[in-house]
Amino acid sequence: MMKRYLLVLLFASAIFTTQAAEVHGVKVDDSAQLGDSTLVLNGAGIRTKMVFKVYVGALYLAAKKADAAAVLADAGAKRVALHMLHSLTAEKLVHALDEGLEANNSAAELAALEPQLKAFRQHMMSGGAVKEGDVIVLDYLPGKGTQANMNGKVLGTTEGEAFNQALLRVWLGDHPVDASLKKAMLGH
Repeated sequence: MMKRYLLVLLFASAIFTTQAAEVHGVKVDDSAQLGDSTLVLNGAGIRTKMVFKVYVGALYLAAKKADAAAVLADAGAKRVALHMLHSLTAEKLVHALDEGLEANNSAAELAALEPQLKAFRQHMMSGGAVKEGDVIVLDYLPGKGTQANMNGKVLGTTEGEAFNQALLRVWLGDHPVDASLKKAMLGH
């Protein structure tokens, strides 16, 4: 009888640990495969602007980190997944990303990254408007850059670790686009 109880408990435990998290009705995977790296969900939350719930943002890292500076300093593979809850034109999406970049990076940092910023904007514009249910994935691949995907379609890759750090500051910087989302992405 005790053996049966332990097996049931073990089975239930295995099911619980493989389930995806759910945020505002969006199932968020608890891990992601990025090249040879298996990333774990660091945290996920909702990006709200005014009264609109814009997207569920999820951060994936090789190992969980609760400190934004540690995430930014980590040169390893990482992923930010944006599960859209609200439709946006490509222009509005790029504008919102630009606002986050400008709020969290100095003018000198942005000037040094201008070629990468221009390329990234073009990649994001090429995806067109985003609709509720779309998923934008921003993968950092060390030595290659930040690959933008929309619904599994590669939009382009932007070179450089410095660019990826600047982009991550949109969510994890001193002036993030949403402070509660920053806390959630850091697992708080």
